[in-house]
Amino acid sequence: MQVPILNGIYTNEASDFRTSYPRNLIPVPKDNGISKGYLRPADGVVFLGKGPGTDRGGINWNDKCYRVMGTKLIEFKEDGTHVVLGDVGGSGQVIFDYGATYLGIASSNNLFLYSPGSGLTQITDPDLGNVVDFVWVDGYYMTTDGQNLVVTELSNPFSVNPLKYGSSESDPDPVVGLLKIRNEVYALNRYTIEVFDNVGGSGFPFERIEGAQIEKGIIGTNAACVFTERVAFLGSGFNEAPSIYLGISGQAVSIATREIDQILKKYTTSQLEDVVLETKVDNGHQHLYVRLPDQTLVYDSNASQVVGEPVWFILTSSIVGTGVYRAQNLVWCYDKWLVGDPLSQNIGYLTNSKSDHYGYENGWDFGTTIVYNDGNGAIFKELELVCLTGRVQLGVNPTIYTQYSLDGESWSMERGVSSGLTAQRKKRICWRRQGFMRNFRIQRFRGTSESHLSISRLEVDVEPLYG
Repeated sequence: MQVPILNGIYTNEASDFRTSYPRNLIPVPKDNGISKGYLRPADGVVFLGKGPGTDRGGINWNDKCYRVMGTKLIEFKEDGTHVVLGDVGGSGQVIFDYGATYLGIASSNNLFLYSPGSGLTQITDPDLGNVVDFVWVDGYYMTTDGQNLVVTELSNPFSVNPLKYGSSESDPDPVVGLLKIRNEVYALNRYTIEVFDNVGGSGFPFERIEGAQIEKGIIGTNAACVFTERVAFLGSGFNEAPSIYLGISGQAVSIATREIDQILKKYTTSQLEDVVLETKVDNGHQHLYVRLPDQTLVYDSNASQVVGEPVWFILTSSIVGTGVYRAQNLVWCYDKWLVGDPLSQNIGYLTNSKSDHYGYENGWDFGTTIVYNDGNGAIFKELELVCLTGRVQLGVNPTIYTQYSLDGESWSMERGVSSGLTAQRKKRICWRRQGFMRNFRIQRFRGTSESHLSISRLEVDVEPLYG
């Protein structure tokens, strides 16, 4: 019999069935003749160079990669070297956007503009106020201080006219962030989202679009991004628990599952306020990354449309369990995905040819759904993982481990088998004499980046027991 592997089940002390998502394995819904979908290894991270500090954000501007590392704005070059362009101070995530002439950088409530000709300059006009977030739209740099919407002058981006302030005031909640979609500005408040369009005039040139308001808001400035031409955000309505939504045209649609909501509840409000959302569109996937303190949750829009339900998986940098994912602030530049490391000064790039991170071994695991025989027992004569094997490094003989649970909470001892050597592409990964069950059983598997393989199917040879 075939047992589904794209996500699994476990239980907890609260007598609840929980979903276990694949960790460092990407679900791919594809009918390959063996199964309707498979798990492929998540990308590895290859070291490319070092910067002057820990990575805080990046952007592709005019086909060059610009990043803030530590307090320094740098141009990161294709060969892994960098040039320091100036100092933006502060700490935490920075925000980038660019217009026709300048690259804008918001760092610790200050706004800087950079151009190769004039260098890095801070906007010091006192009427600008604190810069919580900003976007460039129709020749303006629009910022928010949490209460007002502020625009710079068209003729001088370093100047602000206080008579041209606007506001997002249909609800008294503070403005947390700004986004631009199809040249419309989304004012992302804590419990609502309002949409503005440029109508011109001598005062504040943007006007609220009636009927486009979304009755939910974002929890933190970086907890939103543009995804599939919509606003993806972590947030809630008033008196609601935080969840993950897609918002457009007055509607907010949840893409979180019950399991994702339960995971989010493990974190405090202050931790969720620092969450960063970002996207990666590549190889037929549209991935939304939700960067949590000790793991990254990933939603696949294309796969979700194929299977008709939300498809999620988890990325970490750890052999087992959770661990901060060491690939952040993805920038497509120089024909590769450049990433920063939250734990060092490293800059790397993603690769699908291996799955270690900066040369360090990484782990993966996944679980199955429940095997149930209508309340009767069964003997498990053999388990076989049908995989694409033989893609390991020369001289390495990795081990894959499995264990089972009869209640979803306590687990048996692990049993390991070899996943094969280099070029052993006909290797069969089997476990024999795997015990029995009286009622139901759940299986789970784990390995490391040394076992760089795709997993298509779990086949179980069982002998039913009746009576």
